[in-house]
Amino acid sequence: MADIKLISLTKTFGNITAVDSMNLEIKDKEFFILLGPTGAGKTTTLRLVAGLEKPDKGEVHLDKVCINNLSPAVRDVAFVFQYYTLYPNYTVRQNLEFPLRSNLRKLSASEIDKRVAEVSKVLHIEHLMDRETVNLSGGEMQRVAIGRAIVRTPKVFLMDEPLSNLDAKLREEMRAELARLHLDLGSTFFYVTHDQIEAMTMGDRVAVLNEGKILQIGTPDEIYNLPKDVFVAKFVGSPLINLFDVTIDKDTLIIDREAMVCHIFEKQCSLLKNYNKKNLILGIRPEDIEVSRGKQKVNSLKSMVYFKQSMGVEDILNLKINSIIFKAIASPKLQTKVGETVYANINIDRSHLFDYETNKRIT
Repeated sequence: MADIKLISLTKTFGNITAVDSMNLEIKDKEFFILLGPTGAGKTTTLRLVAGLEKPDKGEVHLDKVCINNLSPAVRDVAFVFQYYTLYPNYTVRQNLEFPLRSNLRKLSASEIDKRVAEVSKVLHIEHLMDRETVNLSGGEMQRVAIGRAIVRTPKVFLMDEPLSNLDAKLREEMRAELARLHLDLGSTFFYVTHDQIEAMTMGDRVAVLNEGKILQIGTPDEIYNLPKDVFVAKFVGSPLINLFDVTIDKDTLIIDREAMVCHIFEKQCSLLKNYNKKNLILGIRPEDIEVSRGKQKVNSLKSMVYFKQSMGVEDILNLKINSIIFKAIASPKLQTKVGETVYANINIDRSHLFDYETNKRIT
């Protein structure tokens, strides 16, 4: 087994609390992603698990054993850094062999050759083995860095934004490679990133972190479709979720002081009766606003196309009603034009409501 458990883990640097009483369980063989903005405490969390930092409070458990007092060398975890940390004048083969030549491992030359050959095949880098790493591309260097971690066959892989220095096309390719690699190895991956696309496409579960605190843990679908607060709703999803200040008046949702008005259905009215006349925050994702040229049944609001972003498979429309500007996704086949009048058909059933004071989700 290779499960990880963090219990009330805390780490401060001066007056800054990087990790704040974190409780987290990562299952054996899980691809777990810690998602958050720069400065959220993601890298510090990984360094605490690796033993590169000592916690001020709390415990790190690996395979149900507290490893707080174990040195990094004996924790049996592999760390893939954001920057490749390869020996530039070594060949790819020498870089892969290096962690196996440690006195702790005492492997024979034939066993080292066997492991290096297996890893190079898994990562499709057999043709690079005799090339110095200084002459590799970014994607090739990242494969070698991952290979140097894999070759040790550790209990856990810790990955600190390993794709952030690659261009968009390479990132897409490497996301698929890492997902395949996880399935092939059957190992536990603890991966941190600020990129919500990586989190949504690779993770079995995702934890959203901000200012050292975990705000929500769940599957990518749960994080996206049931965000627990406004921060999670804003941080996950592209294009960004539309957020409006609203009040409820019986069966009517009044947006920005009657700039927009939507009808609430009977079931929603009964759920929201305690919030009548109170200030709330309404979140609607752009894909939950259908754009048409004709008025539809309910909550079909006359809008103007204020700005348009063509993305090939979809158009992101910035629509304007009175002083409010919001985003919707439309098919390119609709062939909308800037300045044109269209109807924004809002799917209230797919909307998200948050308490104005606490920013927490209203369920």
